[in-house]
Amino acid sequence: MRKLFVLLMSVSLVFLGACSLQPPEWAKPSGDKSPDDIKLGLSVSTLNNPFFVSIKEGVEKEAEAQGMEVIVVDAQNDAAKQINDVEDLIQQGVDALLINPTDSSAISTAVQSANSLGIPVVTLDRSADKGEVATLVSSDNEKGGEMAGQYLVDQLGEGAKVAELEGVPGASATRERGAGFHNIADEQLDVIAKQTANFDRTEGLNTMENILQGHPDVEAVFAHNDEMALGAYQAIQSSGKDILVIGFDGNEDALNSIKEGNLSATVAQQPEKIGELAVQAGADVLQGEEVQDSIPVPLKMMTEDTSE
Repeated sequence: MRKLFVLLMSVSLVFLGACSLQPPEWAKPSGDKSPDDIKLGLSVSTLNNPFFVSIKEGVEKEAEAQGMEVIVVDAQNDAAKQINDVEDLIQQGVDALLINPTDSSAISTAVQSANSLGIPVVTLDRSADKGEVATLVSSDNEKGGEMAGQYLVDQLGEGAKVAELEGVPGASATRERGAGFHNIADEQLDVIAKQTANFDRTEGLNTMENILQGHPDVEAVFAHNDEMALGAYQAIQSSGKDILVIGFDGNEDALNSIKEGNLSATVAQQPEKIGELAVQAGADVLQGEEVQDSIPVPLKMMTEDTSE
């Protein structure tokens, strides 16, 4: 009798657990909504980076123009927090999710949760490794990495000794920018140091200080984003060395630094445009229209000559 009671209790708990995975009825997407009835959920990897702030602003401006509501959450570069944030957005009844992943692998579980409920997902700047994504709105990160590598070859010649500051491990942008850079660098440059600085300015400074101690002969640095490039330049300036630094994003601080003759260049994206196109893609999907698997946003090399 005791065994039967335990078995019944176990079955009940499993049933209740399965039920708890479903959001309340009011939180499920209803479909066929006009733009002014649409509620979007935007999950940003971090709002401690001007690039992602610009993406958020692009989303908000386009959503306001179309009369949509947007709920914004900041993952603070924490993959676990981002998963919880997305689950909360689902519970709040969003019609579509716009996600800028902190970690392309970790976010897959949240994307799959949305898939199971029929909530469309659009990713921005970085992809998700698994789950169904309606479209990825981003720059061609691999092409941008190639542009950075070619810039260093053009400026310093083949065989120049360079260092690479990598972004957050696991982020698709880190993989793609690095892959593009090495398409050029492995054949024409000498990459003598490669370390992650997590897309962060302070980490860029500290990591560059360590690289300078171990490799005083470094001639140039490619940083996977402008924040790390600006941190690296601080370390280089303190060392008194003359080292070329190129970043990636084209944020305001980097462009000002280039104008002042500090940073050498940046591969500039259009973050507000990424946000704008992501909203348009989300609206199209909700209205039953087909969208491309990926929506590219053009890149531009910004130097002292082009940033005026």
